[in-house]
Parts: sequence; C-alpha cells; structure tokens
Amino acid sequence: MTRAAGQGRGPMTDANDRADATASQGATGAASAADPLAGPGSATGSAPSRESTTLPLGTRRGGTRRGLSIQSKLLVMLLLTSLLSTIVVGAIGYASATGALKKAALDQLVGIRGARAAEITRTMENIRTTAILASGNDSAVAASEAFNAGFAELQKQTPTPAEESAVSDFYSDTFVPALEKNAGEQFSDTAFAPTDPAGVYLQSKYTAPLALDYDTALATSDAGDGSAWSAANAEYNSFFASLVDRIGFEDALLLDTDGDVVYSAYLGADLGTNLRTGPYRDSALAKAYDEVLATNSVDATRFTDFERYVPSLDSPTAWALSPIGDRDGRVTGVLALQIPVETINNVMTGDEGWAKQGLGETGEVYLAGDDRTMRSNSRELIQHPKDYAKDAIAGGTPSATAKKVVAAKSTILLQPLRNASVTSALQGKTGTNEAPSYVGGQSLAAYAPLQIEGLNWVIVARITTAEAYSSAAEFTRNLVLSTAAIALLVSLLSLLLAQIFLRPLRRLQTAVQRVSAGELGVQVDTGSRDEVADLGVAFNDMSRSLEIKAELLDAERAEYDRLLHTVMPETVAKRYRQGDETIAEDHQDVSVIFADIVGFDDFSRGMESAQSLALLNDIVRGFDEAATRLGVERVRTTRLEGYLASCGLIVPRVDNARRVVEFAIEMQNVLDRLGAQHGATLTLRAGVDSGTVTSGLIGRSSVVYDMWGDAVSLAHRVQDAAEGPGIFVTQRVADQLPDTIPLTESAGFGDERVFKVDRSAADREARRG
Repeated sequence: MTRAAGQGRGPMTDANDRADATASQGATGAASAADPLAGPGSATGSAPSRESTTLPLGTRRGGTRRGLSIQSKLLVMLLLTSLLSTIVVGAIGYASATGALKKAALDQLVGIRGARAAEITRTMENIRTTAILASGNDSAVAASEAFNAGFAELQKQTPTPAEESAVSDFYSDTFVPALEKNAGEQFSDTAFAPTDPAGVYLQSKYTAPLALDYDTALATSDAGDGSAWSAANAEYNSFFASLVDRIGFEDALLLDTDGDVVYSAYLGADLGTNLRTGPYRDSALAKAYDEVLATNSVDATRFTDFERYVPSLDSPTAWALSPIGDRDGRVTGVLALQIPVETINNVMTGDEGWAKQGLGETGEVYLAGDDRTMRSNSRELIQHPKDYAKDAIAGGTPSATAKKVVAAKSTILLQPLRNASVTSALQGKTGTNEAPSYVGGQSLAAYAPLQIEGLNWVIVARITTAEAYSSAAEFTRNLVLSTAAIALLVSLLSLLLAQIFLRPLRRLQTAVQRVSAGELGVQVDTGSRDEVADLGVAFNDMSRSLEIKAELLDAERAEYDRLLHTVMPETVAKRYRQGDETIAEDHQDVSVIFADIVGFDDFSRGMESAQSLALLNDIVRGFDEAATRLGVERVRTTRLEGYLASCGLIVPRVDNARRVVEFAIEMQNVLDRLGAQHGATLTLRAGVDSGTVTSGLIGRSSVVYDMWGDAVSLAHRVQDAAEGPGIFVTQRVADQLPDTIPLTESAGFGDERVFKVDRSAADREARRG
C-alpha cells in the first residue's frame, strides 16, 4: 500500500499481503480440517447451544402438566384477594369523591349565580334610574315641547313628490335590502314607509340622505331646511346624543302623547311613525309606551323584553321608557332609551373573565326569557365560534338556527333553551341540577328567577360535568395505577413465597435442564443434609466430567473462529460456517477508499526489516483504530492497490461519504504524528468514490474475502491517477459532503470531475466546531 512518488509498492504492502494470504490459508485449512465438529456437507459444523431453557417444576419435555402449579395457585389466590379489596375501597372512595366534588361545584355555581344576578339586577335598576333622571331633565322637557311643536307644524304640510320619491327610493334601495339580509325574509318595499306628512318630510330630509349611516346621523343636527323641527334638533340633539355616546344607550326616542316618534337620535326608520297606527303598532315598544303613558306619572318606568325591532334591521332590541312632564306635572311625551346589549353581555360574562369568576374553561352564566331563548350571548359562541354550530346541533339546536346564530354573532332570541334548569326557573324555582346542556354533554347548573320589574328573566350558571369532576377523574387514574401497583406487588410476593417453598427441587430441576440444553459447568448447592443433597452431589460430579471434555472442543473452535475473522466479516464467516458455497452480496450507497503511503520507502530505506515492520505495524494500527472509531470497515490490502476500506458495507450509514473522508484525514494525521516522531515526511494518496459494490468470497480450496464494483474501480483509478499526495473524491462523494469539508476541483482526471480535500481548511473547521 505504500509507495514513494513515482515508485512501486513498498514493504508494508508485501507484509500485509503475506499476512492476508497466511490468514486465508489458515482459515481454509480450518474450514476443511481444523473443526472437529463439522458435519458432512458443511464447511465447519456448529457448536451445541448452551443457552438454558428452564421449565416449570414437574413439566416433562414433550408433554404438558395438567392443572395449576403451586406457584400459580398462590399467585391467583393473593391476586384475587388484593384486587377485590382494592376495587371495593376504590369504588367507595370514588363515590364519596364524586359526591363531594359535585356539592363543591354546585355551591360555587350558586355563589356565582347570586353574584351575577345581583349585578344584572343592579345594572337594570341603574338603567331605570337613568331613564327617570333623563326624562326629568330640563333639556328633555324643553326638547319634548319643541319637537312636539315642530312635528305638529310639519303634519299640516303636504309632502312634495320629490320628498315622497326620496323616501320611497330609500326603502326600496337601501332599507328593505339591508333588512332582508339580516332577517333572512322577504318584505314589501312599502310595508314600513311612513304615511303621515311629518314622517315623510323628516325621513326625506334626514333618514333617506343618511342611508343608514348611524355615526353620521348621531352628529347631524340641522338639515338646513329652516323648519321649527330642525331648529329644535339643532338645539337639543347634543343632549340625547350624549346619552348614546357617553352612557352607552343604543338609541334614544322622543314620543308625543299621540304615539308619534317625534325624535330619534339615529334618525332611523321609526322617525315620524306612529306607535298606535303605524307599522310598529304591534311592537313591545308600542305596548310599553301605552302602559307608561297611562300612569300619567313622570316617575314611572317600563322595560320591554328583547324583541326583533325592524328599524334596527331586525336586531334584538329592548327599551326603557319613562314619561316626560313639565313643571306643572303635565305629561308631554315619553323618552325611550334602547338598552345596550353589550352592557348586559359584559355583566353576564364578567367582561369575558370567566376563569377569574371561577368558571374554569367551560363554565358560563346566561339569561333566558319566557320564550325559552337566550337574553345574553353564549360563551361558546364568543370563544369558539367555529365549534359553536357543531356543539349546539349536538345539544338539540336545529341546524338552521345554529347557522343563524353564527351569522348574527349573537344567541339573543335565537338559541333555544329546553333544559330543566330554565324550565324550573321560569316556574319561579331556585335550585341546582345536573342535566344536558344546550351545547351537548352534561352540565351542573344553578338556576333562579330574576327580580326585575317588567321582565320575566331567569339566570343560569353552568359548568360541564367533565370539568367539575376532573379531580374525580384524576382520582380514578390514581386508583387504577394503585391497583396495578398492588397487583404487581402481590405477584412478586407470591413468586417469592413459591420460590422459598420449591427452591431445593427447583434448583436441581433447573440444573438438569441446563445441562440437557447444552450448558456446561453447572453446579447445584448441596448445603442441606438430605436425599436431595445426595442427588445434588452426584449431579455435580457428572457436570464436571462433561465440562472437561467440552473445554477441549472449545479450544479448537476458538482457534478456528479466530482464523476466519481475520479474513472476512462476521456475517460472511457465519454463512461460511453454515456451508454456503457461493457467498456474494450487493450493497447500495457504499463509500470506498483506496489509499497508499507516499514516502515510506525512502524513509525506511537502510532500516532493519524488524524496525521497518514495527513502524509499518504502528501505521496500520493507527489506521485500523481510526477506522473503528469512525465506523469504517477495512476490507483488505493488496500489492497493487494498497489500503482498501469502505463505509456502509456491513452497517448501512447515511453519512458514509463524510465518514470516509474524515477517515482519510485521520489517516494523514496518523502519518503526520509518526513523521513528526521520526523526522520523516509521510503523506497519503487516497481516492474516494460512492456507489454500488459487491462483496463476497473468492475461491474454493483457498478463499479470499474481496469487494468489487464500479465504486471500487473508480476509487482505485482516482487514487492511481493522482499526480501527488492528497485526498481525492469523485463528484458523487462531493455532493454528499457538508460545507465544513472544503474542496477544490483537480484537473488531470479526464471526463471525471474530481475534487481534492483542503485538509488544512477542514482541520480549521473541525477545531472551530
């Protein structure tokens, strides 16, 4: 494998060639004669197995024992006793824990329900108080008189065709299409248009031009038409706009004593209509208006429950109404404030802080009305809108309703509630239960009716049983694990007791079975003084006699195996011992290296043969250690090619190319160290390629393990064609190498692209890494 630049093969190649030939001949001789146990038709035969196969006490080879052994009976008895007691105790504990957890969860829900009920009641009373104070404000009283007068003046006028056309176009082109989109129904273009002169006039000047732009409407004070109504609006609109902007009401209406809507903060479709004769005469707002006006008291109030209000594009709407009166106590009209839905939702969700309220991941508090639909939004819809429809349908909600809820982003007046909690609360009952939820699954709930004058609302606080009983589930898991641990402990205990009872006979039985299975040197303890001990002494004498005979055979087999493993891998040697005559294997993705030493002949010239051979052995030993460390397999050394090794042949490796190149670098490091010790310049010339190779045994009477194929040939040609020392790799190898191994392309290799490894740069990269 060694050569000086431009010279032939060196003495290390000759020495290795002679060693390989001797080993091959020795292995062949061993295969044909040295193995005394080789059977007819096989290369070597095989040694008897000495693995022990222990059978249960009383079991005969070739047959089975009937019934259970003592060990099995003891195991079953202890297991049944312990498991039954554990299951009974666990069942009692589970029932107690579940009951305690349910009580604790319900108590917590009752507390949360009480807190939310008090908060929503306080909020509605604040709205009631605000309505009374706002209706009694001097600005509201003066505004009522001014708007009433301006509206009465407009009633005496006759609408112009242009005004009627503007209103008609607004309803046909803007309002009705928007209403149909929200409501999902068809409506007539004239169903909601005003018919009174004042209504037509006001909507033509204010409502139609704004085209449902409510933000602009709230800031609009004067249409510039010079009417008394516009003058009143310019003076008092800011007061009512502040009720919407600052306090949070969704709209504010002024009505005169005849039912006319003489003012609307948002200048909507209800402006100028009459609640007694107009399109909204059947609304809850109209009914509450008549009731609160009939009290003839400025301190009276009325709430309306949520209903779908057409001027709000069919959105759920609730009102707080209070009469407006002058200083003499004469009622001049009614103030109607639209209750903000967001305020109610914030109260019921705790500003969406369910976990902070103690409702965990699934709990919520919601309101329901006497029509068994929600009056607040569902937590599921707020937090998980994509899952809401699926869960609601699973809980019994019609599919069409669930889709409407998702489209509207609100469960108010849509989500049906047919559960027992709402039913009991609407009957005036307060309590707790466990029942199915509207979003599927079981829930614990605390329910109660609300004491809000004018509203038949109930409140329900709920949480899923899965979350409420999560501690019980953990207890169950712990119980199962404890039961498994007890079963394991009992099994071990029963095995221990059985061993104690049966130990003397089992020791002898086990020893006999081990010997019958081929194991040698088996001895039994004969510490006791009885018939079993005498039998054990006789057995020990027989075992020692068999061991002496086997040792002689083992010595011969060890020498045979040693010779085989010097010339072929263990897997090939195993097939060779089994008698295979043709042994060849194809290997994919193998990296091959051919390498020789440049300068060794010059260095060793003049040395004694023993000294030269010792130095060469040091080099080969260093190569072999590096190969073992990097997962590279040495194949052979020959007079012509030098040191042949591979990676991925015996053990497939995805990084075989990198390993081989690192091995080549390490080979040069070995030469550098030796050269530094002896003052010599030794370099490596190596060719590396990757691809498909074939390995196998060549010859019959004298076998040699070899490797061949395109990758082997190309690696040899690259190494042989190199003009100087270095590590040369083919394109296939270069493509697989990481960037940490720098390469430079080398010329002089014909059509084959070959790269030289920049060893110094690679060493710097390795040190930097």
